[in-house]
Amino acid sequence: MSTDQISSRTAGGTPGVVARLGRGLRLDRRYLPVLGALAVLVLMLAVGQARYGNFLSGRVLSNLFINNSFLIVLAVGLTFVIITGGIDLSVGAVVALSGILAASLFQSGWPAAVVIPAMVLVGSLIGLVVGVMVHVFEIQPFIATLAAMFLARGLSYVISLSSIPITDPTIVWLSAYRIPVGETWTITPSGIIALSVVAIAFYLLHHTQFGRTVYAIGGGDQSATLMGLPVARTKVLVYVISGTCAGIGGFLFSVFSRSGYSLTGVGMELDAIAAVVIGGTLLTGGSGFVLGSLLGVLVLGLIQTIITFEGTLSSWWTKIVIGVLLLVFVVLQRVIAVRRR
Repeated sequence: MSTDQISSRTAGGTPGVVARLGRGLRLDRRYLPVLGALAVLVLMLAVGQARYGNFLSGRVLSNLFINNSFLIVLAVGLTFVIITGGIDLSVGAVVALSGILAASLFQSGWPAAVVIPAMVLVGSLIGLVVGVMVHVFEIQPFIATLAAMFLARGLSYVISLSSIPITDPTIVWLSAYRIPVGETWTITPSGIIALSVVAIAFYLLHHTQFGRTVYAIGGGDQSATLMGLPVARTKVLVYVISGTCAGIGGFLFSVFSRSGYSLTGVGMELDAIAAVVIGGTLLTGGSGFVLGSLLGVLVLGLIQTIITFEGTLSSWWTKIVIGVLLLVFVVLQRVIAVRRR
């Protein structure tokens, strides 16, 4: 391997921002989907401002984080899984299970200090079960997480078929409290939690041995094993992380809706996967970015916001636009992968 090729990577398994190839400097192709997501985000903001006038107001931009905090956390967890070449279809059902469990426990008089950790623990346990199924029993991630999805959704139905309101003072306070940032910007505790998860995940993925192993597994299990990396532990842990993020996402969604419902989160896993892909993570594994997933969620949130501002469009246009964007970014990823060969 030449020094030019070596310079295209930095420590931690993260590709270098700039690769020296021949004459001059060139941006690493791995960053093109992320830059594409950033370009789409900026373009949507510009079009929204030109069309509606007050689109760039602090209130609108703050609502992006208020309304999508739970999806940000789900996308972060899925980023780890997808970088390893896996998938997790259970996160939406885990959101429903943790929410309906919390609502039921609150209704029975349990304190928030017990219920909130229980919500997160439920997600972690399901993630652990999935990780063991994938690594120990060598079950395909699609099948293992599909089984976990049915399990979590079924348990939600067992707890309650109807929506249960949450009146616990802690959840009500978290839902209503706003922290002013400047004159028009506000942020909620849920937004702070979501951004904290992003920051922790960024550090883990890009600045630790664990993160380097995650990237290496995505490049090939056998190669990572031959390098002496802890493949078994890491493959299990990425699903635990995804499940834990789903539990946290269930908590944030409960704060957002102040209720628990067994049908919550139907299709939410697909939105999270779409955000991760739009943010530049390859479905084949080996390359991905936590901050890219955050951009992907913001793009999805902006699509919904623009359709709401338009007023005359059906909400189904959200799915249509997301589908078109997803196809564009998948094709872009494919072109980049082919050009690398």
